[in-house]
Amino acid sequence: MKAILDKQQTYFHQHHTKDVTFRRTQLKKLKAALQENEQLLYNAIYSDFKKSEFDTFATELALVYHEIDIARMKLSGWARKKHVSTNLINFPAQSYVIPEPLGSVLIIGAWNYPYLLTLSPMVAAMAAGCTMIVKPSEIPASTSKALLKIIAETFSPEYITVVEGGVSETTELLKLKFDKIFFTGSTAVGKIVYKAAAENLVPVTLELGGKSPAFVTSKANLKMAAKRIVWSKFLNAGQTCISPDYLMVEASIEDRFKEMIKQQIEKEKFDLENENYSQIINKKNFDRLAALIDQDKLFLGGKMNEEKRVITPTVLHKVSFDDAVMKDEIFGPILPIISYTNLDAAISEVKKLPKPLSAYVFSNSDKEKQKILTEVSFGGGGVNEAVMQITNPSLPFGGVGASGFGSYHGEHGFKAFSHMKAIVEKPNWLELPLKYFPRSKRKLWWIKQIFKI
Repeated sequence: MKAILDKQQTYFHQHHTKDVTFRRTQLKKLKAALQENEQLLYNAIYSDFKKSEFDTFATELALVYHEIDIARMKLSGWARKKHVSTNLINFPAQSYVIPEPLGSVLIIGAWNYPYLLTLSPMVAAMAAGCTMIVKPSEIPASTSKALLKIIAETFSPEYITVVEGGVSETTELLKLKFDKIFFTGSTAVGKIVYKAAAENLVPVTLELGGKSPAFVTSKANLKMAAKRIVWSKFLNAGQTCISPDYLMVEASIEDRFKEMIKQQIEKEKFDLENENYSQIINKKNFDRLAALIDQDKLFLGGKMNEEKRVITPTVLHKVSFDDAVMKDEIFGPILPIISYTNLDAAISEVKKLPKPLSAYVFSNSDKEKQKILTEVSFGGGGVNEAVMQITNPSLPFGGVGASGFGSYHGEHGFKAFSHMKAIVEKPNWLELPLKYFPRSKRKLWWIKQIFKI
């Protein structure tokens, strides 16, 4: 691994990747390679957790292609020297910022969307002009092998190398002095990555998770809220880091809304055979989720097939913040409902939990929307919508607090792998004497006047 990184650093310092035309060409090659191997990618992810071609394209490949297209179209503008205003103390001069690639970076992907959450940061690093080692999650083994094959056949290893493996391989990678580490995964592992990076003063972007709430008030369009919440929660069998983790539902509409949720779930007919559902990724996670289903609080679902690793869409009601299902991020097809009578009290309870990656507000009241968006801290989210914020590359995607820090997508991704080099450039035809010896009261007076402006 050290040898790979050394070669990539040498390649980077030969300035191959700094050329914008080179970057745009490599992005084009990546898209072509993915398109040529789409069937391989579909087969691999189906092997890992029975995800359909429709969902794989709609929730992974389409977003990656869009990121590539946006980067290729806007890269010249992102990478261009940007002039900024110059203050009077530096007169006469011009000031500008030069975006430069950070260098050789490490990208550690996640298992739940193994293509999107590995390739999207890779696209950002390519656009920025970095070389990179990419470590896909080992949990979906088939997708990891597919990514290795495609990237190894498309790019030279001194530019992009895929390294497979588990904890031991990742541990060795984290000992190396990269110029940036980008990690997507759990908060627990994020802490390990952050600690390892600190040993070498390596900057990091951590894309983590958390318990993302969805508020549903009496002023919401309940039918539409149920439709959008059910889709976003049970997409990929709930294995989505930004899906609604639990609902905060106003008590006056709780019973009616639960029935709407039930009707929408029944209408969707979630099933592997219907190609709109997924397996739980492995037995460890299946067993963890099964233990969270409290039969005394079961409103809907809860049926399990251990052999197929399938848990039907499950809704729990009469849930409190003290229940086991509310202790950690669920990351599966279990939707707890907590009712509230006072919005201020509900917000207060939500704020006692670590800051989540996302939050959602379903209400047509401007006052309620503004209150929740202002008082609850979270990475990003939606109003009368859920999950779809990830599809807009103009929005930064990232967490806050325990849900991570740093962001990417679109230009935000380009900046995540770039350093903004600040420059003041002065001509030689004039030099004011204020900063030079000898000191004088008059010079001090002038400096004070200039800084007042």
